Amino acid sequence: MLILSMAALVVIQTTECKSISFGENYSASTDKLHTRVKSGGSRVELVLDQNSAAGFSSKGKYLFGSIGMKIKLVSGNSAGTVTAYYLSSDGDQHDEMDFEFLGNSSGEPYILQTNVFAKGKGDREQRMTLWFDPTSGYHTYSLRWNKNIIVFYVEGVPVRVFRNNEALGVPFPNNQAVGIYASLWDGSAWATQGGTVPLDWDAAPFVASFQGFGVDACQVISNTSDSDVASCKASSGNWWNTESYQDLNKNQIGKLRDIRSKYVVYDYCTDTSRFPDPPVECAINWYEG
Repeated sequence: MLILSMAALVVIQTTECKSISFGENYSASTDKLHTRVKSGGSRVELVLDQNSAAGFSSKGKYLFGSIGMKIKLVSGNSAGTVTAYYLSSDGDQHDEMDFEFLGNSSGEPYILQTNVFAKGKGDREQRMTLWFDPTSGYHTYSLRWNKNIIVFYVEGVPVRVFRNNEALGVPFPNNQAVGIYASLWDGSAWATQGGTVPLDWDAAPFVASFQGFGVDACQVISNTSDSDVASCKASSGNWWNTESYQDLNKNQIGKLRDIRSKYVVYDYCTDTSRFPDPPVECAINWYEG
C-alpha cells in the first residue's frame, strides 16, 4: 500500500508497519518485566527502571528495503532517557542507521537524533525537534534504503538524506546485512541538554511503546554468503531498487527543505568546532536551488 499517489512519486511503502505479531519477526532482548508483549503481540512496551534497561531485536537480518515502526515515546519527565530504534550490522567495521529520541524535562521538546555509520565510522549526528507531540500517540519512523540512497522519514515525510558517495571516498552501508533493534536506556550522561539534566528515578518506570512489526526488506539468510548479499543488491524485482526510489523528486525535496529549515537544531555538517572543513558528503547530501 502507498501513502501517497504513485503519480506524485511521494511514496514509501507502509508494510514495514504492518500489524503482524511481534513474535513473527522479533524477540525480546530483556526479561518479561522490561520487554512487555501486549495484546497478543500487536504491541510491545519497553520499560526502563533502576534494575534494567529494555530492548528487542529482529530475528532476521536485511540488506535494503523500507524498514520502520510506530512508536509512542516516554511521556512526562523523560529527561535522561534514550529511546532508540536502529539498524546495525555486527563487528568493529559495522554499518548502522539510527533514530535516537532524547527525552527532556516536562514541557520541553523531545530531540530526534539521527546518525549513519558506515564501515565503523559514524560522527554524522543531526538533531531536530518534531512538529507534533511524540508521546500523545503512535507515530511512524522509517528508512528507505537502497544501494544509492538512505532516506529517513518521520510520518512519511523525508527529514534526512544520506547518499552513496563511495566515488568520493565516503563509505556507504551497502555490503553488510543489518538487524533491527529497539531499546530504552539511561543516557543521562549526555542525552538531555548535554547531560546537564539528570534522569529522575522517582519518575520511573519509564515506558515506550511500539507497534507495526512487519518488515518490507530483502532478508539475508547468511551474512557470510556473498551470494545472499549479492542477490539483495542486484534484485530489480524489489520496489526500493527501482528507478523511482533512487532519489527524491521535486515534491519530496520541497518537504525536506521545509522540515529542515524549521526543525533542525544541530547538524554535524555545520559544526566547525568538530569539523573545520565540512565532511565531503555534506554538500552532496543536500539539495540546492
